[in-house]
Amino acid sequence: MPVPSIQGSILRLLLRFRKAITNWNAPVATFRAKAKWSDRFTRLPRDVEFKPLMAANVPVEWISPLGVSFQTVVLYIHGGGGTLGWYNIERRMVAYIAKAASSRALAMDYRLAPEYPFPAALEDCLGTYHWLLSNGTPAQSIVITGSSAGGNLALATLMSLRDAGDQLPAAAVCLSPVTDLKGTGDSFTTNNDPAVSATFALSMARQYAGNQDMRAPLLSPHYGDLRGLPPLLIQVGGDEIVLSDATRLADNARAAGVDVKLVIWPKMWHAWQLFVPHLPEARHAVSDIGTFIRERTTALEK
Repeated sequence: MPVPSIQGSILRLLLRFRKAITNWNAPVATFRAKAKWSDRFTRLPRDVEFKPLMAANVPVEWISPLGVSFQTVVLYIHGGGGTLGWYNIERRMVAYIAKAASSRALAMDYRLAPEYPFPAALEDCLGTYHWLLSNGTPAQSIVITGSSAGGNLALATLMSLRDAGDQLPAAAVCLSPVTDLKGTGDSFTTNNDPAVSATFALSMARQYAGNQDMRAPLLSPHYGDLRGLPPLLIQVGGDEIVLSDATRLADNARAAGVDVKLVIWPKMWHAWQLFVPHLPEARHAVSDIGTFIRERTTALEK
């Protein structure tokens, strides 16, 4: 891995300052309003088309790089603890992932907790995946990708599809995945993540779970059976509170016979990929995601 960049060092300081002044006990509505306000400052790439539509009653958005002949679809599941929603900072990252993968992306705006707790978001993910299949997209041309809580939902979607006997996608990408809503991993207490507090993460997890057991495998894939899942790429930062979630996911998946690539980026915080294209580490991470997607889908087309 490259030496942490100057941009990364500066951004780390800014994130630590934001973390120190943020009231992490504020209601969800406050965080949603802040995210919506920040949308106006996030510039989307001009060489990508964004087209909203409905898929199986789920609001989705095609994100399509211009001038690319699409053979594959990145089915993207956003993060935000299952509570915050779909905003431009994540839309921008998905656009760069689509460009790196020479693919188009279908990003879903699933129902949010606490208004719609588990399993609403998972049902929306499954519905959107089946919508893709029913509209002529082969399963082997789909790569499910999710960040943070979206990584959790990506795994839950894969396990649900497998258990139902449905066709599985070619691969999956989990970025800073949250795999244990109980927060039992060592890094929840030992890592000082500049981007997010453990208290906030566990609060969002409780709201997402509703009155369900947070150790249920479809809520916390750490406790689930991973056998039969497609190849996984896992990216996580070395300073993240969910570092243990990612490393334990990789260990459990390998033990279950799953093809896994785990990449730990030194000195990176939760979901640092969001800062593409300005952060060099984010650019490199997105490039690696694109390579993984191309390799996994091209191999199946031959």
